[in-house]
Amino acid sequence: QVQFVESGGGLVQPGGSLRLSCAASGDGFNINSMGWYRQAPGKQRELVAGISDSVTNVGGSVKGRFTISRDTAKSTVYLQMNSLKFEDTAVYLCFAWITPTVTRMAARYWGQGTQVTVSS
Repeated sequence: QVQFVESGGGLVQPGGSLRLSCAASGDGFNINSMGWYRQAPGKQRELVAGISDSVTNVGGSVKGRFTISRDTAKSTVYLQMNSLKFEDTAVYLCFAWITPTVTRMAARYWGQGTQVTVSS
């Protein structure tokens, strides 16, 4: 069973920065990729960024402002968020695509989410 520890959310002014981290732990699986979605009230869940080995995918609305990185040895993914805007306010949800070593059936697992609020 996989568990996540997310941190780094909070309140920030427009133009400010935050760094989110998400550490996965557990036994009996391999992590294929990790990343972040976000969900704002009344809006659909949106992919923010994902990373698999050295391949990254960053959503258009945050490209050039957000950077995703991963420490494979620590099973941790980071999201550096710069030049934050009001519209970045959302719950940021960490995810990981994981393949259990026994079943070999990949599935996506979710963290509990961390709130990011951009407000003056």
